Amino acid sequence: AEVAEEAVQAEETEAAEGETVEVKKSRSRNRRRGGKKRHDNAATTEEVKEERKPLPPKEIKPIEKPVVTMIPDDQVDPESAAGKAKAFLAELTSLMGVNVEIAVGNDEEGNVFVQMTGDTLGILIGRRGETLDALQYLTSLKVNRGQEGYTRVTIDTENYRAKREDTLIRLANRMANRCQKTGRKVSMEPMNPYERRILHSALQDHPAVTTHSEGDEPNRHVVITLKKESKKEQ
Repeated sequence: AEVAEEAVQAEETEAAEGETVEVKKSRSRNRRRGGKKRHDNAATTEEVKEERKPLPPKEIKPIEKPVVTMIPDDQVDPESAAGKAKAFLAELTSLMGVNVEIAVGNDEEGNVFVQMTGDTLGILIGRRGETLDALQYLTSLKVNRGQEGYTRVTIDTENYRAKREDTLIRLANRMANRCQKTGRKVSMEPMNPYERRILHSALQDHPAVTTHSEGDEPNRHVVITLKKESKKEQ
């Protein structure tokens, strides 16, 4: 009887050990299958990310600039918009103690363009062009006082406007690329109306983004967002 009982216990122990080994093998197989599944999921996620990667933006052309005809000094009409702008700036820069030469011109629409030379210290430009913008604003008020229509006045010195414009166009394209890659809107720093207009113009033909302005002066700024068509593609 004792031998039979020991035989039964031995069989139960062997069966239990066999079951334990089988369970371990099963768990091992499940882990391998699960790991492979997770790996497959990771690969699938990478493929989706790759598919959603935005296409490179098309090349943005520079802003078309108006054709300006400069007026010889001896032919400037003192009563014209250009003549008023030149006389006002000559008096104002003299009061500022800045010795500059002032040349004026008009585009096809009669808008006034002023080029000042001789300001080697950048006094007329100021921080981020703030002084130049102020001079431009004051000159515009002087030229348009008592006039029925509106004449736009643009003042430049040391080719600052052209350099600033190129900088803003590059910045606009870089921020548009960021918006396109992340799918999130990009808010620019506050800028004056002239610089905001450059940003809008630089991205008006962009295939994937659009722009608008938000906020009140002097904190009004440009916001770049994805076009609806681009959102659907993503």
